[in-house]
Amino acid sequence: MKYGFWLPIFGGWLRNVDDENMPPTFDYAKQVIQKAEQWGFSTTLIAELYLNDIKGPEQDVLEAWSTAAALAAVTEKIEIMTAVRPGYHNPAVCAKQAANIDRISNGRFTLNIVSAWWAEEARQYGGHFAEHDERYERTQEFVDVLKGLWTQETFSYQGRFYNVENAKLSPKPVQRPNPILYAGGESERGKKLIAESCDAYVMHGGTVEEVRTKIADMKKRRADAGLPPFASFGMAAYIICRDTEEAAQAELARITDVKDDLSGYAGFQDFTSKSQLEQQITLQDYSVSNRGLRPALIGTPEQIQAKIREYEEAGVDLLLLQFSPQLEEMERFARDVMQTVKTV
Repeated sequence: MKYGFWLPIFGGWLRNVDDENMPPTFDYAKQVIQKAEQWGFSTTLIAELYLNDIKGPEQDVLEAWSTAAALAAVTEKIEIMTAVRPGYHNPAVCAKQAANIDRISNGRFTLNIVSAWWAEEARQYGGHFAEHDERYERTQEFVDVLKGLWTQETFSYQGRFYNVENAKLSPKPVQRPNPILYAGGESERGKKLIAESCDAYVMHGGTVEEVRTKIADMKKRRADAGLPPFASFGMAAYIICRDTEEAAQAELARITDVKDDLSGYAGFQDFTSKSQLEQQITLQDYSVSNRGLRPALIGTPEQIQAKIREYEEAGVDLLLLQFSPQLEEMERFARDVMQTVKTV
């Protein structure tokens, strides 16, 4: 199992806790990622949102791509997976930017392809937002352009959404044939695109059986497409690690106590109505981002280790974890669950 984490760019992961002692600043993000390298984490995922989906649209949030480039220059071995949403980017320019960051990082930059779901954000930032299947048609063309520019000496493309004429991209990315393209999706259209055009599959948090079923389905789709196996199956999860199960359950109760102030739930309606989700979610589920509570990685180190083994047996090989407060709980997890931090 590889252990990754979501970079703390929102000021936290909890919609019911105002101050999580993890400010949305570059200095804090830099401190977290450099410590994570020391503790044995393999990957960081940087979400791309221009509005703060966790603490409320009026709160601070870091921009993903400039943050990724800066962190690539101050790290040595960790994979920097950065989300990209086609409705906000020119794919040819994006291909150039990604190749440049991949060079800065010496081959550690990867992309998480996200078709987007937040209509209000698109209205505020001028992003293209359409109905679900049209968003995926745009994403398909976007990926086609990325791969074409990364792999061909001269590339032309004529599509419904994008046109590229005799374009050259040099230097190419360090990674060949292309930086790894991760993607997650639960709709039929989304899974088709991922199976045929991406390199790895990432999932929101789910139970062991839910995840096992998804992985089996995606493996079959991949084989049916005549493509080599996916490079990775990743899953999001929120960690509550405590010395006793009682203490862990008390923390769970604290963070899922939905308050009267619902500013952190501003994107809930768009997320549930404009995505085609396989499971219905409640406000309590939404209290932690990315359905991170569904894997139930909650309890003592031994209980969490046992549950992780179940996910590994189901086919998960990368956990993308969230913690609060980030530094303190990541160190606890590395020491007690990963057992990579040595006590002095």
